[in-house]
Amino acid sequence: MKRSARVFTAFLLALALGVLAVPLGLHYGPQVAGLIAPPDDAEPETPSIQQAPDGVAAPALVSGLDARAPVPTPEVLAPLLTAVLEVPGGTPVAGVVLDALSGEVLFDQSGSEPQLPASNIKILTATAAMAKLDPESRLTTSVLAGGAGAEGVLVLRGGGDVLLGSGRSDPDSVVGHAGLTTLAEEAAAELDGDAAYRLVLDDSLFVGDVLNPSWQPGDVDAGEIAPIYPLAINSSWVDESGQSGARAPDAALAAAASFREALIAAGVQVQEGIERMPAGTDAVELAAVQSATIEEQVEHMLLTSDNYLAEVLARLAAEASGKPASFGGGLETIAEVITGLGVPVDGLVLGDAAGLSPRNRVSPQQLADVVRTLLRSDNRDLRHVLHGLPVASLSGTLADRYDDDAAPTFAGAGVVRAKTGTLNAVTALTGHVVSADGRLLVFSFIAGGLDGTTEPAREAVDAAAAVLATCGCR
Repeated sequence: MKRSARVFTAFLLALALGVLAVPLGLHYGPQVAGLIAPPDDAEPETPSIQQAPDGVAAPALVSGLDARAPVPTPEVLAPLLTAVLEVPGGTPVAGVVLDALSGEVLFDQSGSEPQLPASNIKILTATAAMAKLDPESRLTTSVLAGGAGAEGVLVLRGGGDVLLGSGRSDPDSVVGHAGLTTLAEEAAAELDGDAAYRLVLDDSLFVGDVLNPSWQPGDVDAGEIAPIYPLAINSSWVDESGQSGARAPDAALAAAASFREALIAAGVQVQEGIERMPAGTDAVELAAVQSATIEEQVEHMLLTSDNYLAEVLARLAAEASGKPASFGGGLETIAEVITGLGVPVDGLVLGDAAGLSPRNRVSPQQLADVVRTLLRSDNRDLRHVLHGLPVASLSGTLADRYDDDAAPTFAGAGVVRAKTGTLNAVTALTGHVVSADGRLLVFSFIAGGLDGTTEPAREAVDAAAAVLATCGCR
């Protein structure tokens, strides 16, 4: 299949997002404390820019799919899915398929059993962020003069933007939309070139632990995650041009050091050392840079499966809700939003917002219910969560999957849109697809307990989604 054909197929996918919407009110009030995993007693050890795929734009809302399109028959669909979901070694694969319009369960294989969801939990995190934050708002990183108890003080204050760039601001990018060099140059223009300044870091926006107690030290050491601060250069990657490798153990201090260098390059005399304290109430803003919008950051988080950004968005959602901008506040906010959507939460346990915590438990049914609810919501902001789901063979974490034209999964290229999830023992895939007969289907497949079978399990869940794309199943 040529790329142009795949792009046309992706256009058909855009039509799926216009599925008939029904009114859905958000009511945040049920008790959610029982959904949050309690912290461990033991303390853990501290240890590319988003690009849209060629020819594919964020789907716009258009007229809905034909509600008269035939629905797959469960008795025909089940054996086809069961066959492809068999993984060598007997690894169990839990899964569920729903008709997006009616909610009818078309396939259920242990779908209501809570599973370790890996990064599929980011769908819940994204939903909470879009529900609680203004999608068009931007995060401000600023420089203030005075305050902090003395004259001759410059304060770098973090406002939650962890996708900063060290260079000049790039208005066409999500990562690096706000640049520390631009901030330093704008601040330098307001300063006395003959004076020497002391640099102070204010990273007090977030509170509580910087490391989730349930994260495994090996994940921290491997760069899967790092201590969480309200400012960072590209999610704390040491190599800010990439999305892998080592992370800075103190992302805020690393950003402040980069800013100090930029100040010096701009002609400002800056004393050695960087202190840490909140800005005083008498501090005056000299300069500021703003991030990409929350909406763009949520899309970036889902497309690239950015663990660091997921945790930050959860804290920002908590702060906007009047809760502490902490791990606990973020998880309470996620649970509150999902409960408010009317999704049954029996067995749901949240350990973190990124999907690294071994305490997370979410069933395929719950994940599918969230996706279906978003598809049918009359809240444009919530529907936009689904714009961040990668497109098979074209974007994000699905860009290099479904691209083998000799494999059965190729049928899903450009049609399957889903969030991936991968841990050492887990592979998950949750999203939506249009069937061969034009019916919009929602699915969630989770293979857990993997032991050296990650690759065949990933192939199995990919194949299951491809079956949905090709099968009329009647």
